[in-house]
Amino acid sequence: MITCDVLIVGGGPAGSSCAWKLRQADVDVLVMDKATFPRDKVCAGWITPDVVRELQIDPTEYRVGRTFQPITAFRVGVIGDRDAVDVRYEEPVSYGIRRCEFDHYLLQRSNARMLLGTPLGTIRRDAGHWIVNDEVQASVVVGAGGHFCPVSRVVNGDATASPLVAAQEAEFVAAPASEWPTPAECPELYFCGDLKGYGWCFRKQEYLNVGFGRFDARALPKATAAFVEYLKFHGRIPVSGSWRWHGHAYLVAGARPRQTIADGILLVGDAAGLAFPRSGEGIRPAVESGFMAASAILEARGRYTRDRLTPYAERLRARFGMGRVSQWLSRALPERSASGIGRWLIREPRLARHLLLDRWFLQPMPELRG
Repeated sequence: MITCDVLIVGGGPAGSSCAWKLRQADVDVLVMDKATFPRDKVCAGWITPDVVRELQIDPTEYRVGRTFQPITAFRVGVIGDRDAVDVRYEEPVSYGIRRCEFDHYLLQRSNARMLLGTPLGTIRRDAGHWIVNDEVQASVVVGAGGHFCPVSRVVNGDATASPLVAAQEAEFVAAPASEWPTPAECPELYFCGDLKGYGWCFRKQEYLNVGFGRFDARALPKATAAFVEYLKFHGRIPVSGSWRWHGHAYLVAGARPRQTIADGILLVGDAAGLAFPRSGEGIRPAVESGFMAASAILEARGRYTRDRLTPYAERLRARFGMGRVSQWLSRALPERSASGIGRWLIREPRLARHLLLDRWFLQPMPELRG
């Protein structure tokens, strides 16, 4: 039997951030993941300077052999419209990364023990401990395995009943810049007229990432195809371009709040349903919740009952507004006027920058503890 203080199920940014903080306090941590790393993880993949700072990433060291693309502008438009607005910044406001590289880097740096290529099959409670796969015993388990995390099912039951954002995306080596007009420093964001979804086209050094996400999963394939045709028609990608799509789904904070704790269990990142409701970003909530979970575990001082972990759930609600009913990208807009207001908002450069980009996509990250 393998024993540890904390078992983290999921080696993505949420799990590795939690493990890193716990290992700094000399806690015995084991990270389990069904995948081996580096793994094939497609994601639009950009992180803000706040995330770089909180993770204490040295850009000079990180970019050696890895993608680290400064972003100093965004091109913003509405799908179906001819014109788009270019919004520029005086310095980098984000950095493009590849998740296969980023996740592997964070996991290796965590200095935790690892059990990779091992899916969670069974989990049961025994004398104040959790027994996983009848081979791992842990005092506390952190569920960090994404929306369909098996630890989340222990706490919340079947997650498929929740309303989800569904997305399709692809990332591949791009052709020469002359054939791909997307500037590397300027990701392109194109919103649905009702502001309930958007697509993107993002060049990260020699890689191109194209994707589309929306609440209506049933309409996703058709909507994605229409978006790609829109990009081709306007010359943003070559007409002959084709690629293999990857799909994923996630729950945004506030859509249908999940229970995030139980006796000896904490959920972090997408397993807790923490993606930002307007942008759908998941990396920042993953890192923040990973740090918060580590702090809560240390504060519990070996007593991991639900009441001792309640402060963690309260901090999540305070930070992410869990428990409030919200609509992705259109919470404050009346349904009938969303399309018109959205187009007006995006066409005005000052509003596009200060409301859509600064407040929705690049909102400041609070100072984290732990």
